[in-house]
Amino acid sequence: MAQEVCQILANASKGYERRCVTTGGSGYKVILFDLDGTLTDPKAGITRSVRYALGRLGIEEPDLDSLIGFIGPPLAESFSKQYAMTPEETASAVVFYREFFKQQGMFDNEVYPGIEELLQSLKSVGCTLVVATSKPTVFAEAILQHFDLAKYFDLVVGSNLDQTRSAKAEIIACILESFPEFQNAYFVMIGDREHDIIGAHHTRIDSIAVRCGYGPDEELRRANPTYMAEAVTELRDLLLSKIG
Repeated sequence: MAQEVCQILANASKGYERRCVTTGGSGYKVILFDLDGTLTDPKAGITRSVRYALGRLGIEEPDLDSLIGFIGPPLAESFSKQYAMTPEETASAVVFYREFFKQQGMFDNEVYPGIEELLQSLKSVGCTLVVATSKPTVFAEAILQHFDLAKYFDLVVGSNLDQTRSAKAEIIACILESFPEFQNAYFVMIGDREHDIIGAHHTRIDSIAVRCGYGPDEELRRANPTYMAEAVTELRDLLLSKIG
């Protein structure tokens, strides 16, 4: 195994610098996947949970499609920005959301076609697979178990229930620290929203934007990913061509 000395430092602009000295081959070895909109389609469960939370705060939202923007970004950020909520209102909205999500919304979800075959292919060639999500870790783990995907992942890192470690850059930095034997060039972040790509930029790793999720094409292009993939089959071919 390659030998490496690594340190992750938060700089003044909240980016991350990972200083490494290593020997070994090149190519991706640790593949980071976002969950919502990348591995699974959570539209029904998330939008219904958001509508419930809004209703508890006296906000009626009959059109679930208007809530699609909640899929991907940190939950508190979305409530605050989309409905101009105060910090107190945002905290209440998150509590109400989770109340419904745990009871009814969590498994109102489905795995995208081809994802399990993709994960099988990556494991068969020796990749380390990680989930990097802004969803609380405990919820992400339950969803992966429910859909029988947990067996493919070596690590699941999400946010904390107290809403700390919700930024994707923080989540990726935590993952980098968990694999000190690999330098940054061995990692790649895959996601469907700009938060995934921006997090990868801040932590100085490559990224792949998938266009089969919920991120608008303009948003993804503006975030400037290393690569873009139209569908799961294209993502599979791209990854297998880049594995070291």
